[in-house]
Amino acid sequence: MRYVIIGNSAAAIGCVEGIRQVDQEGPITIISREKYHTYSRPLISYLLAGKTDGERMKYRADDFYEKNGCEVMLGRTAVAIDSLAKTVLLDNGERVPFDRLLCATGSKPFVPAMEGLESVPVKHTFLSLDDAKALDQDLTEESRVMILGAGLIGLKCAEGIAKKVKSVTVVDLAEQILPSILDTAAAAMVQKHIERQGIRFILGTSAKCFTPSRAELKNGSAVDFDVLVLAVGVRPEVELLKNAGADIERGVQVDSHCMTSLPDIYAAGDCTQSYDITSGTERVLALLPNAYRQGEVCGLNMAGLETSYDKAIPMNAIGFFGLHMLTAGSYVGEEYVVQSDSAYKKLVTRQGVLKGYILVGDVARAGIYTALIRDETPLDTIDYELIKEKPQLIAFSKGKRDRVLGGA
Repeated sequence: MRYVIIGNSAAAIGCVEGIRQVDQEGPITIISREKYHTYSRPLISYLLAGKTDGERMKYRADDFYEKNGCEVMLGRTAVAIDSLAKTVLLDNGERVPFDRLLCATGSKPFVPAMEGLESVPVKHTFLSLDDAKALDQDLTEESRVMILGAGLIGLKCAEGIAKKVKSVTVVDLAEQILPSILDTAAAAMVQKHIERQGIRFILGTSAKCFTPSRAELKNGSAVDFDVLVLAVGVRPEVELLKNAGADIERGVQVDSHCMTSLPDIYAAGDCTQSYDITSGTERVLALLPNAYRQGEVCGLNMAGLETSYDKAIPMNAIGFFGLHMLTAGSYVGEEYVVQSDSAYKKLVTRQGVLKGYILVGDVARAGIYTALIRDETPLDTIDYELIKEKPQLIAFSKGKRDRVLGGA
């Protein structure tokens, strides 16, 4: 069995480890546009801040590929998939044959059309290690940086460069920061914390037009800058599979075994749609833990061990300037909220089960909440009143505690 993987991040690594749980001999070929050993993308902001380095960013040890019998083609781009001939065409004209293929192409920055944007000489996106390195080369202690986008990518960029530049201004059309994962109250709390680090926010408006070093905003104000970072969002990288004839919506459509509509071709990670058990909808869940697990399920199935991927939930574990937060699930339902000067907690229940949470500041034992969501545990079978106040295993039955702790 010849396995080919397009991509080299979390989903791809999960796939390799899934395959090797079943098949220790079949050759695995990894094709990656990037020239680097597999690395953790969420750490690129810490690289800019000087809190990590290239070695510590590695997602697996140096001998990972050798130990797992992988041929790695770094710096090569897959340009076409022939699903009938079962080959992948590379940018150098080479064709790589496969029996089973995983497409783990991830996502790409979304840059909307904006008047005058082409006139800005120093502009960057912030999604890859190359993006971070290129941005770093253009920064000085006197740089005024404008970041367009107050989502996860934009704010991690702001954190990474805050101590290296003169000023950072973040602009977003939304009325709050992190609108996809925080509610209004939690967002206000996090924003105040970030502002104490010298970051300036202009919210509820967007760029109307650009000149080389100035952005005119739709609210009539303007921002002068030396460096522009475009962090408006990302889009699934679906072109390869779309051109090959796979079914695509916002992301690649896959079944419960993570196979696409094309035989023997699988997809995992940020390029795919997953069924979110908390909202009951198909969504793009561009999250590292989900990408890894989905990739692992692909690997198991590609190697012949039938396995389903059926517990996907949106989840984020992130921090800014020492303030930690965890979010998971959806926020439609009955709310339980507790807020203090240093912490915020929201639990959301619907139809007798926990559907989502937001934790800011105090994130201890959040895994218990996550397990309740994933397992869709009926709350009347546990001491939910106790867990609302403080998550702890004593609220579960002895049998459940034994299973959680690995005793049964």
